[in-house]
Amino acid sequence: MADPAPDQPYQSLYRRFRPQQFAEVRGQDHITRALRNAVREGRVAHAYLFSGPRGTGKTSSARILAKALNCTDLKDGEPCGVCPSCVGITSGASLDVHELDAASNNGVDAMRDLVARAALGTPGRWKVYIVDEVHMLSAAASNALLKTLEEPPGHVVFVLATTDPQKVLPTIRSRTQHFEFRLLPGEVLAGLLTDVNQSAGLGVSPEAIELVMRRGNGSARDALSVLDQVAAAGEVGEDPEAYVEELVDAIADRDAGRALVAVAEACASGRDARRLANDVLEHLRNAFLLAMKAGELVPVPDVARDRLVDQAARLGNAGLTRVMETIGQTVVDMREALDPRITLEVAIVRLSRPDADASPGALLERIERLERGLAGQVTEPARAAARAAVEEHRPPATPRASDGARAALGALRGTSPAPPPATSAPTPGPTPGPKAAPNPPSPNPPSPPATGPLPSRDDLTKAWGDDLLLKLPPRSKSRFAGGRFLSVENGVAVYALPNDIHRQRCEEVRPEVESVLAAHFGTAVPLRLVVDAESAPPPPGAEPPDEHVEIDELRDAPPAVTSPEERLLQAFPGAEEVDQG
Repeated sequence: MADPAPDQPYQSLYRRFRPQQFAEVRGQDHITRALRNAVREGRVAHAYLFSGPRGTGKTSSARILAKALNCTDLKDGEPCGVCPSCVGITSGASLDVHELDAASNNGVDAMRDLVARAALGTPGRWKVYIVDEVHMLSAAASNALLKTLEEPPGHVVFVLATTDPQKVLPTIRSRTQHFEFRLLPGEVLAGLLTDVNQSAGLGVSPEAIELVMRRGNGSARDALSVLDQVAAAGEVGEDPEAYVEELVDAIADRDAGRALVAVAEACASGRDARRLANDVLEHLRNAFLLAMKAGELVPVPDVARDRLVDQAARLGNAGLTRVMETIGQTVVDMREALDPRITLEVAIVRLSRPDADASPGALLERIERLERGLAGQVTEPARAAARAAVEEHRPPATPRASDGARAALGALRGTSPAPPPATSAPTPGPTPGPKAAPNPPSPNPPSPPATGPLPSRDDLTKAWGDDLLLKLPPRSKSRFAGGRFLSVENGVAVYALPNDIHRQRCEEVRPEVESVLAAHFGTAVPLRLVVDAESAPPPPGAEPPDEHVEIDELRDAPPAVTSPEERLLQAFPGAEEVDQG
């Protein structure tokens, strides 16, 4: 990688510092070692297939192989670089090396011409054909190359290069030795940029080298092109990937405002909303593959890989899947949207605020976040809290009248001896104050002033199960049905609930319950809500007592409809049956 002579025109860095020996190829030791050993031991195959991402050294390795095969002063499998053959191949003037771009010469005529010239001799010992982007060949051209590729002349070596090996005919792949080039790891690419920066005297700062390495995305050629641009401009400029990472971080942190700011900054910098959505989707796909332990499918350097792993861990599997599905559908919707940016922003808000999204995917994500938050906590109160938090986002079921009685009986059993079997309906005992009106009170009415002592815990429990729970509004009744009175102390009645989340929900309707208690006992009964795991409702297998049924509310069932004519007349009211016999 020596500097060019002063009288030569300026060359781009990726051409000026192209590797000239196997040892200079960065990050591909598994390939250069095999090629160097094959040249040194005389075991060169007649055809090779080099595949991998762009800018990883496929064509450079093919040229080094051609120089090594024709070098007159070979040293341990490495070309000398100074003999006439090496100089001619480096300058592109050698008759021993023929390069063909299959992207622009993909017809059958080009392949027939190549096959016809393959048998002709050249000055060197080996004749090397380098076919770049071989997957672009047409089916007829591939078939024309196939026979010569299988049995080429003894002095001919084919090197096929491609970025998409899956599109190469399997019959061609089977006749070659396949070497897969990889993206350069972050530290290897940073070392290359540092060496080039020093050799060329560019004076780029280490901070700029770090950003150039990120923008190179594992490709040596792309990184050197960015370094060339930075050296010419004198500044680094904006990192396009920074907007994508900031947007994904904001979604993972559930920060909708920060996510919208990231979208606005990306669009203000000239990024199209559709392109931004596609970049975010590609970024999320890489994170998803890493989360699924398929890291070999992620073509990113190690530095970016660590950030992707962190984002995938924060989002979780369910959240990551939901974000990918939503962004993917947004990309489709943006094709017909009048303003694609608005469509993207709406999707971003939905992803950043799962509590505002009632879709099954959003609920599944919230459940997974609760499970991850409770990891390692095996206590029953923790499980009860998780169940209550999940139930918070479902429509509350209206409890039956027997549910309140069952809860009150359960509270009595927890603290008092078991009562004798009842033979008739329980009779309410005397109460210190007048009975409340049969209609439930309006929400949050003011409590009357205290006119007497507080009722005891037994009085509260008995009145609660017999009468008071039925008078509560539906919302209060559904929330307070699972608790019990613990004690009366310091001027307040202590009411126990199974977990803290349940207690917080009951706290919202506590004034309604205090109003019913005050109306019943004739004095203010302040409530203090506490958490007690023993207040949890009975297990699912318990049989509830029979519900009370009012005979006067029963109605006769409509008469059964047996004939087809009666069914039609019932289905079409006002219709008349006409006899046409």
